[in-house]
Amino acid sequence: MKRKLMALAMAAAMVIGLTACGSGSAPASSTASTDTESTSDSASASTDTAADTSASGELIKVGIINNDPNESGYRTANDKDLKAMFTAENGYEASFAYSLKNDEQITSAQKFIQDGVDYLLLSAADTAGWDGVLNSAKEAGVKVILFDRVVDADESLYEASIVSDMDAEGERAVEWLLGQEKEGGLKVVHIQGHMGSAAQKGRSGALQAAADEGKLEIVEQQTADWSTETAMEITQQVISADKEFNVIYAENDGMAQGAVEALDAAGITHGVDGDVIVMGFDCNKWALKEVLEGRWNYDGQCNPFQASYIDDVIKKLEKGEAIEEKTIILEEKGFDAATITEDDIAQYGIGSETAE
Repeated sequence: MKRKLMALAMAAAMVIGLTACGSGSAPASSTASTDTESTSDSASASTDTAADTSASGELIKVGIINNDPNESGYRTANDKDLKAMFTAENGYEASFAYSLKNDEQITSAQKFIQDGVDYLLLSAADTAGWDGVLNSAKEAGVKVILFDRVVDADESLYEASIVSDMDAEGERAVEWLLGQEKEGGLKVVHIQGHMGSAAQKGRSGALQAAADEGKLEIVEQQTADWSTETAMEITQQVISADKEFNVIYAENDGMAQGAVEALDAAGITHGVDGDVIVMGFDCNKWALKEVLEGRWNYDGQCNPFQASYIDDVIKKLEKGEAIEEKTIILEEKGFDAATITEDDIAQYGIGSETAE
């Protein structure tokens, strides 16, 4: 481990927002990229003194693997939160790598291990395929912390996971949907996120289970891979094929936005008292405003603010303390047009009030 000597002090002041998982426009790139960050324009959280973070007073070296921050409003907020926390002022030397592809993320992780990072922080593009690199990290003495998403690997291969309960997100949304009434039953256009990701699997699982039980009908099911434009095209195809539907279940806000654009172009009403129920996920401020104003019916929250939890885990590990809860589940909500308030948007909304 290579750490730089430091003795900066900074008082702790932590504010953790409960907000939102992937929505917005199509990913700008799926190519892996890396960069090193030591400063940040604004911090959503601050840490204790650097001496508390590192027992030796040296910078802690972290390699952070994340999805492309341009993927969604959620991911942008998540990346900003991490960059605000993992700075030299807070006791860290941080390097970041981004990709929407598992193989590229794995390559970046292997490089971080070779570079001798102390901690590998991972938000995996897919849940599968991580055993090899996590075993390599363990052999090299690199501690792994999962954030945002789980992986299919033995718990002994990582120190902790700070994640959303994607299954619960889907179950909460589907439970709400099953409480709605539509003549002829609920007929759903299901627009999925990146296949194999924890978010997609959790949000798809509950809906598919309800369909298998005959509680609703899925008339179309395609992945838009988090893309607004692709979601619009899928919805246009469904409309052109004259398929009967009355629900858009989109696995992020950006895809819900794309579907609504197609509905508007076809003159199909939606939202409260409309022909089509519109559901999204992530709680971007602009999306919650759509719910508040009745153009959408439901938006599910996915909390992007995980950096302070990760920092706390690292502090404990550096002090040789035990991690009492290996899996930390972030608190989340669902919002519908009948009950949402302006205060909800102010407290839980992420990003800007205007969709990009």
